[in-house]
Amino acid sequence: MQFNFNSTEPIYLQVARQIEDAIFTGGFHEGEQVPSTTEISREFHINPATVLKGMNLLVSQGLIEKHRGVGMFVSKGAHGQIIQARQQDFYEKYVIKVVTEAVKLDISKEELNRLIEQGYQYEGNRS
Repeated sequence: MQFNFNSTEPIYLQVARQIEDAIFTGGFHEGEQVPSTTEISREFHINPATVLKGMNLLVSQGLIEKHRGVGMFVSKGAHGQIIQARQQDFYEKYVIKVVTEAVKLDISKEELNRLIEQGYQYEGNRS
């Protein structure tokens, strides 16, 4: 984990985002224990209350769950939940804007699909 103390993004949101990213990328698996509030606060010199606020955000989203006296663990279905949320976010942030711009430019659905396919081919050649 890395935290940017100069960022406009609050530290507690950075904590939540980085744990969410780790769940998404397979760094933490369903049922696996995540680092404790104390571990994160000590290692990164962050106020424990700030770390707890980020962890509680993930608890409220159902991504992690508290096991009293044991710690916090990745919830069953958390990975799929993150994928669904990110796909919805992608749709709202990008797809709608692309389609809106395509309509303004009088690009047909077929032409837009061709351009998207071309983009996939370009991206595939970069890998």
